[in-house]
Parts: sequence; C-alpha cells; structure tokens
Amino acid sequence: MKISLNWLNDYIETGLDADAIAEILSDQGFPCEGIDRLADDTVIDVEVTSNRGDCLSYIGVARELAAATGKELKLPVVELEEMEKDASEFTQVRIDEPDLCGRYTARIIEGVKVGPSPDWMVKRLEALGMRSVNNVVDATNYAMLETGQPPHAFDYATIREGQIIVRRAKAGERIVSIDGSQCELNPEMLIIADAKRPVAVAGVMGGLETEVSDATTTILLEDAYFDPVTVRTTSRRLALPSEAAFRFERIVDIERIDWASQRTAQLIVQVAGGRVARGVVDAFPRKPERPEVTMRLSRLSKLLGIDVPVERVMEIFTSLHFEPQRADDVIRCTSPTWRSDIHREVDLIEEVARVYGYDKVPTQKRIEIEAVPADPHQKLAQAAGRFLNGCGFYETATVTFTDRATADLFTAAEDTKHLGVRDVSRKSANLLRQTLFGSLLGVLKTNVNAKNLPCRVYEIADTFAPSGEDKTLPDEATKLTAVCDGDFRHLRGAIGGLIKSIDRRAEIAFAPADLSWAEAGADVTVNGTVIGQAGVFSEAIRAAFDFKEVSPCGVELNFGDLMALEGGAVKIRPIPRFPAIERDLSILVAEETAWAAIAKAVEGKAPAELEDVRFVDIYKGKGIAADKKSVTLSLRFRDEDGTLTHDTVDGYQAAIVEGLSSGVGAELRTS
Repeated sequence: MKISLNWLNDYIETGLDADAIAEILSDQGFPCEGIDRLADDTVIDVEVTSNRGDCLSYIGVARELAAATGKELKLPVVELEEMEKDASEFTQVRIDEPDLCGRYTARIIEGVKVGPSPDWMVKRLEALGMRSVNNVVDATNYAMLETGQPPHAFDYATIREGQIIVRRAKAGERIVSIDGSQCELNPEMLIIADAKRPVAVAGVMGGLETEVSDATTTILLEDAYFDPVTVRTTSRRLALPSEAAFRFERIVDIERIDWASQRTAQLIVQVAGGRVARGVVDAFPRKPERPEVTMRLSRLSKLLGIDVPVERVMEIFTSLHFEPQRADDVIRCTSPTWRSDIHREVDLIEEVARVYGYDKVPTQKRIEIEAVPADPHQKLAQAAGRFLNGCGFYETATVTFTDRATADLFTAAEDTKHLGVRDVSRKSANLLRQTLFGSLLGVLKTNVNAKNLPCRVYEIADTFAPSGEDKTLPDEATKLTAVCDGDFRHLRGAIGGLIKSIDRRAEIAFAPADLSWAEAGADVTVNGTVIGQAGVFSEAIRAAFDFKEVSPCGVELNFGDLMALEGGAVKIRPIPRFPAIERDLSILVAEETAWAAIAKAVEGKAPAELEDVRFVDIYKGKGIAADKKSVTLSLRFRDEDGTLTHDTVDGYQAAIVEGLSSGVGAELRTS
C-alpha cells in the first residue's frame, strides 16, 4: 500500500516526517518497503498483511496512526444534495446468491459530464502509480483508496431495464472486461447481470459494454460486499487481477458500505457534476452480528512476559474502537466492523502488544533450546521405515483427501458415509480418506505408466472415519499401508518380518476374510487379535485404476496395534553343529484349500526335528484336474544332538504325508 503524505494529512495531522511515520507503522505490524521523495510529496510503501484489509486505505492507515500517536482521526464529512426522484424509480437490485454477496447498494447520479479530472486528483492518483482515465473513474479509484471499499460506476443507459441481478454465471456465458480480456464464465463464478446479460464479474472487473464513456450522463454506482474466496478463485481462473479484487479478497467492511457509497457519490458530483437521486437501493439479506471477544489480563501478562498497566490496556482498546468493558480479570471487547481479523483472545493480546510496543518486551542475548527426543510413535515409524526400505519398499507422502469414486471403491455397500470439506479449491477430491489404499494405488499407477517396475511403496499416515451420532469429531487412526505390483508372498513376508522385528514372540496369521476390495483377502492377526487386512486387489479396483499388466496387492495395519506390541527378550542360539536335511513335497489338494490349513496339517504330525516348513509354489494347468492345484512345500529337518539319517527323515516325511492326507485330503503328486 503506497501512502502519499500530502493525502494522508487530510485524515490525521501527526506533525511527523516520512521516516518517523514509517517507523511507527513498522512497529504496528506494517513494515516499510521504501520511501519515494517526489518534488512536492513523499510516498511511503508499506506492506499490509492479508488479514488487515482495513489498512488498504488511507482511513485505515490513519486509524492505526491515531491509535499509536493519540492524534485525532478526521473522517470526510459527507453531505449529498439529493433530487426529489427516488433511486428505486431508476433501478431494482436482486441478490440470488446471498452466501456469495452479503450486501449490494445502488445509487443513481444524473447529469454528470465525463471529462478530465482536476489536477489535484490526478496528482494524488499518479503519485501512487495509478493512471488517470476520466473524472468519474478517477473518483471511484480515489474513493477506493480512501475508504478501502471498491466501488464501480456503470453507464446507466446500458443497463437493460434498469435491473441489477447478482447471480452465478451460466455455462457458456461470456463477457469482455474493461481491459479487453475475453472472459469465459462458468457456474462457479459470481457475476453482476442486468435483465439480459452479464455486465460485470463480481468483485473483479466491470464489463466493456457498460463502462463509463464520454457519452455517459447517468451513472449507476455500485458498492457491495462479495465473498472473498469466490472473488479470489474467479480472479485467478480468469487471470484477471485488479485493485478491487485485491481488496475484496481481504474482506471489506460490510456495515460501512452505504457510507462509502455516499462518499463516492459526493466525489463524483464534486469532479463531474450531476445530482444524486434520493436514497439508495440497498439489498442486505442478512446483517451480521458484531462479535464479542474476551481477554484475561492474567493471560496477557503470561503470554507477553510483562505487566501492561490496566489503564493503558483500556486506552489501547478504546483507541482501536473495541469498546472495552472490564470485569475483574476479564476485558470484554466488541470488534469494530472493519476488523474482521479479531476472533480470539490471542488476537486482542496481539493488539495490546503491537500498540504498547514490541520494544518493551524484554529479550535475552542467549537463547536456550531444549532438544526433545523422539517419542514412541516417531521411533516406531522410523524403525518400520528402515525395515520396509530393506525389503525394497519406498516411502511416499500423499494428500489426505480423495474423491468420491475412489473412496467408494474401498467402502462396504452399506457404509458410504464420508467426511468432507467445503473448500472451493477441492470440488472433487474433498473427502477425508478412510484408507490409504486409493492414494498408494495412484502412486503405483504413476510408476507403472513410467515403466518403473518393480514398484513397492508404503505410507504411514492418519485416516478419518465418521464417528457415532454422540460425537462430533471423526475417528482418527494412524495406518501403515503398503502396496506392491508383485507376488503377494513378497508383501506377506515383508509384513511378517516387520511384525517380528517389533515382537519376536508374536504369532502371526493371515486368516482368510471376505473383503470388499479384494478378490483374495485375509485378516492379519497377531496373537489372535486382528490388526489389519491384506489381499490381492479385485478386478473392479484394477479396472478403476486401469491396471492391465499388473495385479497389485496391499496390506493396511493399525499403527496403534503395532505400538502395543512388546519386543521381549532376544534369545541367541549357537550356529547349528549338525547338518540339515531338506525334502520338497508336491501335493494335490482341492482348489479352495488354503495354505494355513496345509501348514496346520504339517504341524499336527511334525516331529521335534522339523525346523522349518516353507511354501514354494502353486501349479495349475496341464496334468492337473480343474478342481485341483499342486502345492509344493519345503521341509527342513535337523537334530541338535547328532546327524540325521535319510532313513529317519523318511519316517518323519511319511507321518507328515499321512497327516496331510487326513487333514486336507492331500495326495502326493508323482509326476
């Protein structure tokens, strides 16, 4: 915001030079970007934060200086000489989108004469880098810089049927803006329309067909309040920045819109002549309440580390127009209409600190920083990451949101409720994810398209599920999820190893389960407790992500359950002194027979010398009946007290084969 000292003196006489004023504003939270000394004026360029839209005006800056210096704030005296004819006889205003347009005022000025602006107005505008257009347009720009409220002047003769309608644009509508830009509108954009067509992009820029020209004699003057997010989104999508949009994005004072309209009308009449119609057409659907915010004096002292005299605190709030009222330790303030940034106790504390002076807060030359060790959650996440890295998995970080189509892929048909946000930038992917599968499959798809295979990825992140009716907050749970394009056995081995690395005594099982997203699924259990699910993704999932050449699988574990595991003591065994004997068995079993059942049948007949049983392969095809499959498993035998003989192992093997036959109906495959 550039500030001309000559112009600023109209609202406050500080008696200070540019450097002193710049220092005060910097202390108030508005850093000086530079000072330009002109022939007959000085311009200070200050930075205004996005939450202080009220200071994008001379009156706003003067208010800050008045609070800091105690000098009197002088507001323009507005007096309009109105004609007998009422404004409502010229125009009607209708707001179709009250959530996007909180207020719209329209004034009529007849008999204006468009021409050059007076020198004093041109000099002030040019000192700030604004080009003079004509007296009417210059008056609206002058009023915007003075009040912070962006007005717009329409040539009334071009407004069809005198109607102003604030509505969303219709698909396919277009408008040519004042700067000549061709604007393709869509229903997400708010526009100002007359009875036939769009005449302005609300809060951004007016249309070329209705702009003020040399032939204009009657003006329809707009002053309004538009939703900041809508203005910002529209301005970005149309690549149409403007001084008006810059201010609407930072919230204007909805209560003082009519006063700003009167002031603008006064300036137009002053430089272009004409008479103002009586009254104003004011569409004001819902008048907002002024928020009340409380502050504890004890909290003020604790947060700032200094004691600010109560009398000074009350003076500061009064100078900022907060209307303070004290009751013991609590001061209750009513936020002025132009301060949209005051919501919490800490906001009031900040106001005291910056006006009282940050320089009064004591500082220390030596700062002590305490290093905090990683907590158990961080330690386990780091350890799990290292283990999965060793198994060939890469960590990924994805966004917390997903779209409806993806969310429904992993949700049971009877439970399709999802938590979402209303952020306009997330019209499609606005749902908080209940699982990380969709995000990781998206990462996998990107790598598949890039031929970056094999691809194994994992993520540790929070998920959000709707809670019961008696709660308002969602059920938030941290999940460890892994997805890969390879054999499910690799994934199972990695997860089993991970769990064993946390608790060596853990008994891990993958129990067959019917999962909505898997064609072959399992519950992952540890010591009899289900801690997650794993499986091969179904055909519907593969089709949704367009996986044609890979059949991905995935696992998702509750991270909290992993943290609950106890490591236990590590037992060390000596290297075996005697050799082992390994035997491979190929058995024919029914198609539906699970590996868990085969392993259980082996264990039922296993001698103490059976050191390990390992799955090797599955074969289906030539020579195997359609309802059968061939499973190959490897048995390793070892005696810690001596060397086993093959005759002894033959006996062990025969017993195991008998157990497989009686347990799962297995037959030895001979060819």
